[in-house]
Amino acid sequence: MKKPLALLGALPLVLLLAACGSSAKGDDTTTVVASFYPFAFVAEQVGGTHVEVENLTSPGVEPHDLELKPKQVGEVQNADLLVYEEHFQAAVDDAVEQADRSKDDTIDVASIVELKPLQEGAEDGHDHGEEGHDHGEEDPHTWLDPDNMIAVTKAVESKLSAADPDHASDYAANAAQLTSELEKLGTEFETGLESCRTRTIVTSHAAFQYLAARYDLTQVPIAGLDPANEPSPSQLADITDLVRKDKISTIFTEELVSPAIADTIAKETGATTATLDPIEGLSDDTKGQTYLTLMRKNLETLKEANSCT
Repeated sequence: MKKPLALLGALPLVLLLAACGSSAKGDDTTTVVASFYPFAFVAEQVGGTHVEVENLTSPGVEPHDLELKPKQVGEVQNADLLVYEEHFQAAVDDAVEQADRSKDDTIDVASIVELKPLQEGAEDGHDHGEEGHDHGEEDPHTWLDPDNMIAVTKAVESKLSAADPDHASDYAANAAQLTSELEKLGTEFETGLESCRTRTIVTSHAAFQYLAARYDLTQVPIAGLDPANEPSPSQLADITDLVRKDKISTIFTEELVSPAIADTIAKETGATTATLDPIEGLSDDTKGQTYLTLMRKNLETLKEANSCT
């Protein structure tokens, strides 16, 4: 039994019981807590019917802004497996720090994939640390490279097999299937983006560096790592000039972020707007989609916007 969380000591008794109670749904079910949608998707695909997956970030919630309820803090502590990425969601980092979890039942994606440094020009214009959005010195948007999702898949399969060896063969088969689908997705991106009129993408925030690096694109973000932060007037002018100079036809917006600034740039330059989904979470419009279908929709959007043949 893990130790009760120190931060829960001052909570009312009813919340304390809700937070510290086990999230297990039964002796035969392995419980997995994922910090947000992409990792929940992998856990669901690999775990299948043998796991109960809890996504800490509800549909429609911008994951950078996540605040955990006491019950969710307890789930972070008590889950059989936790999948998260350090320095992406401050509330999750705080809960993990206090949960006294073992590395044997925790996957920090930042430790299993190669992180990229912040893209030059993508730094936000103020100190996130004071506001609870400390992303460190690396870009956390790892999941937009299918190869990184394959690494997450393998890690989840390994941890689930160790936690629940009776179903290890099922986890291995499910992981192999998902890996095959992610490899196919990567091939589709390579082929679809091989020949394009322009390789520059102007995005709402700096979420697409991993995708851009994998497929030889150049990301120009309007905001930095946190989509809530607006660009300075000089940054906005530079982006507008670039769009005009390079004859960029499309400014990309997102599902969970206001399109106001992107719309302004598009209006000033004669460009259009289109949705490029960073797949940080699902919305009402995308709740019936999956990581794979959303990535393929992104591919079609990129091909049309950048005139790829």
